[in-house]
Formats: sequence, C-alpha cells, structure tokens
Amino acid sequence: MRDLDTVFESLAKSAFRRRFALGVREGSYLRERGIETVLAQAHELIGKRLAPQTPFRGHPVFIVQHATATCCRLCLAKWHGIAAEKTLDEGRTAACGGCDRTLAKGAAARGYEA
Repeated sequence: MRDLDTVFESLAKSAFRRRFALGVREGSYLRERGIETVLAQAHELIGKRLAPQTPFRGHPVFIVQHATATCCRLCLAKWHGIAAEKTLDEGRTAACGGCDRTLAKGAAARGYEA
C-alpha cells in the first residue's frame, strides 16, 4: 500500500480526479449532519460498497471516493498499490483514510468543525 501523501500528490496531477469536488449540496449535507456523522457514514458505505462501480453522486462519500481513487478495486490497484487479489481490509483502510482526510478538509474549507 502506498503512502497517502504520495497518492494525494499524484491525484492532484490528474485532471479527471480533480473534477470531483464537494459542491453546494454536499456542503449543506456536511453542515446539516456534521462531519462526525458523515465520516461514520463513509466507513459504513465503504465497508458495504467497495464495488466495481461506485455511483458518481448521491452522497458526499461517493464524490470523495472518486476524488481519492478509492471507488473500486481497479483504482485501488492503480493509485494505491493494493492488488485486486489482496483482501479488502487493506483497501478499506486506504479508502477510509483517504475519505476521512478529504471530507475533513472539505468541511474545514467551508468553516465547519471537523
């Protein structure tokens, strides 16, 4: 598994990954429910759904999964160095870590408590 700082540096260079940003609707969701609740939802969703295709919208976590390349096994392999034949424990760790970091940063940028 690659270091998250290294992965995030690489992701910042990807035009595709940079297009995924939390919008007004997601900001409202974060504000209304609070970052702790959304982080708990992230862990739950990732635990249930590290699927071949994560939806592109519908929950802030889905957007963050695409932004952090933790949306599917192929992206985990390509960006995070977690081979598809590895157990999902390592993939979930990377996905949760990346999502936690990005959601907290998004909340802080909007002035919400993280």
